[in-house]
This record gives sequence, C-alpha cells and structure tokens, in this order.
Amino acid sequence: MNKQITTLLFDLDGTLIDTNELIISSFLHTLEIFQPGLYKREDVLPFLGPTLTETFVGIDPHNAEAMTKEYRKFNLEQHDLLVKEFEGVFETIRTLYENKYKLAIVSTKVRATVIKGLALTNLDQFFDVIISLDEVKHAKPNPEPLEKALKLLDSKPKETMMIGDNYHDILGGKNAGTYTCGVSWSIKGRSYLEQYDPDYMLDTMADLLDIVGVGSK
Repeated sequence: MNKQITTLLFDLDGTLIDTNELIISSFLHTLEIFQPGLYKREDVLPFLGPTLTETFVGIDPHNAEAMTKEYRKFNLEQHDLLVKEFEGVFETIRTLYENKYKLAIVSTKVRATVIKGLALTNLDQFFDVIISLDEVKHAKPNPEPLEKALKLLDSKPKETMMIGDNYHDILGGKNAGTYTCGVSWSIKGRSYLEQYDPDYMLDTMADLLDIVGVGSK
C-alpha cells in the first residue's frame, strides 16, 4: 500500500497475544461462582472484547464490581500458564520497530495486565506508548483511546492504522479516522469482523509488512 502509514496501533489480547483461553476460563470461573450452572463455553464468547464493567453490569449490575474483582484475581493467577504469542507476531513487530514505525498498544484491559502480557511475550521492548483502560474515560469503540495514542506519538489519523481482532477495534479506528485492519485469527471468526468493513484483513501477522510497504521500494 501505503507509504503514508507511519503509525500502527495494536489491540493486544486476541491480536498480538493469544489470551483467548485465559479470558474464557476467567469468565467461566467467575460466572460459576455468581451464577452457577448457567454459562457454558460458547455462552461467554460474546464477552471477549467489551470491558469487564460493560459485561458484568449487563449480566448482574448488583454484583458487577465483585464479579470484576474475582475475574481479575483468577485472570492474574492463571496468566502466565495460559497466555502465548500468536505465530509470527514477535518477528513482525520487531521488523516494524527496526523500520522506525511508530507503535502503540490500545487496549480495553487495565494497564498492569497489558504490561504483564507484553513482558511475558518479550514484546514490551517495542512499545513505549500504551493506552489502557486506566488512561481513558471511554474505551473503544469511542475514539478517545486512539486519539490519546496519536497525541503521544505525534501522529495524524490519516497516517495511522488500527489493528485488532474485535469490532471495537475496527469501529474505534473508523471513529478516530484511521485506517483499520482485522485479523482472521479472531476467535469470533473472519466473517464476523468483515461485517464491520475493515480496510484490510490479515491472514498472518507478517501480511502487515506487505500492507505498509516494508521492504518495498
């Protein structure tokens, strides 16, 4: 593509690192405590993407705070056992970094969890800018997190791409005026993301290098 792309904003969970099993297990653990017997694995898949507050308030507003606390406790305890990097991510991010692209994480997770995931997969060395749930009033798909990242990177929307595995990422990019890119390894499936009309779709993370023109003249 795209000589004009200088800046890449990445979702973390489900995009760069495979936290799907951790998230599903954390939801099932929490829901079994508060609403035993009501939820199976397939029932929690829609909860991947939104903030925990959104999800638990929708399930049980009276216990949402306690549910969030229990989820985060279990999630932290199991984190290093269940999280792994998606294939080709490290090499691709390293190549982008070495080619002087501006990189940031824009996540709906709290900052401590984001940092833990980046450190576990050795991706922390490439990201100086992290916008987590702790830095914003409004999570994706509101443009606020992306706009904060752009300000810190001194970048404009027209030179930026948002890459993610959920509709929050695609709509967040559209709302902020950036290019958008989905990943086909989203647990919700390629066709689900295509409903939101991203500008690009990755089959592998390395495909991103071709899109932004790394290595081309």
